[in-house]
Amino acid sequence: MMESKNLIKASLDAGLELLRPSAERPDEPRPAPVMVPIRSIGPSHRERIASHLLALDAHDRYLRFGYAANDEQVRRYVDGLDFERDDIFGIYNRRLALIAMAHLAFSTNPECKSCAEFGVSVLKPARGRGYGARLFDRAVIHARNEGVDLMFIHALSENTAMLKIARNAGATVERDGSEAEAYLRLPAATLDTRVSEIVEEQFAQTDYRLKVQAKQFRDFLGSLQEVRRGMREGRHKSGG
Repeated sequence: MMESKNLIKASLDAGLELLRPSAERPDEPRPAPVMVPIRSIGPSHRERIASHLLALDAHDRYLRFGYAANDEQVRRYVDGLDFERDDIFGIYNRRLALIAMAHLAFSTNPECKSCAEFGVSVLKPARGRGYGARLFDRAVIHARNEGVDLMFIHALSENTAMLKIARNAGATVERDGSEAEAYLRLPAATLDTRVSEIVEEQFAQTDYRLKVQAKQFRDFLGSLQEVRRGMREGRHKSGG
């Protein structure tokens, strides 16, 4: 009888333990972070890239480009993007606005063919969600798969967010006055990095298509509401 009571108590305790939040169970691993849909961006999205960068305020442009870029300079940067050589990655919200983007620029120097430079920008409303770090991880996987073994990050010393991302990834950071240079040695590509990139890209493409369809449906509903509103106003004016 005593053994049965002990068995029931043990079962109840185990059940309650499973219901406790993971934070209260330090012996268990934390759940994997939610995957963020990061999509490769082609030349057809050049205008959205421009809109994203033009939405940055003067200080954010200063941190992103290393100087206080005006609208014309931002436009020239966007117009000069080489989608055949470099890779652009982006995160879109449900309205299809580009809220975060990264530019992985491959070296044009024949002596540094296996080098690439990383740059990132995140709009203020989307900050604090780790998007910059996620974009960096995505760029690292792609760079490894492309045979890059050295990634550079050139940033102003006051760009603490960017330098933190680099340090957390294990990069070496060297400061020279108001500027800093971070470089990260990348291991060779593996089957895991190649499969991971394929899965992430397919996930991001599917997510983007669903967002496009959802936006089209919302726009359709909005147009119907406009028509109905116009019909009601017409009946009201005619006294119907």
